[in-house]
Amino acid sequence: MDTTHTSAPPAAADAKAFKSFAEFYPFYLSEHSNRTCRRLHFAGSSLSLLCLAAMVATRNLWWLLAGLLCGYGFAWVGHFVFEKNKPASFKRPLYSFMGDWVMYKDIWTGKVKI
Repeated sequence: MDTTHTSAPPAAADAKAFKSFAEFYPFYLSEHSNRTCRRLHFAGSSLSLLCLAAMVATRNLWWLLAGLLCGYGFAWVGHFVFEKNKPASFKRPLYSFMGDWVMYKDIWTGKVKI
């Protein structure tokens, strides 16, 4: 994985120990070292955005549920099947949600490779 972030936390870092998102994000990236996991995150996030657009266009709140299922479903398959770790969202849900979207942006800008 190619990133502009140079400091990586120890592999056994506790997700709850970080005091800021800036400290958490390198840990988040280390939890996404498998390319297939990152690809599944990217696909799930993209589908979630499409579901959000469908929700706005149709005014049907079921699209919100579909978006959550796409986003978390793809990500959790990536973690449990390919990365072989537990998603950080179980310990730091807000930071993990933020990390998903920062990584999504970093994939689009080429800072994180898929």
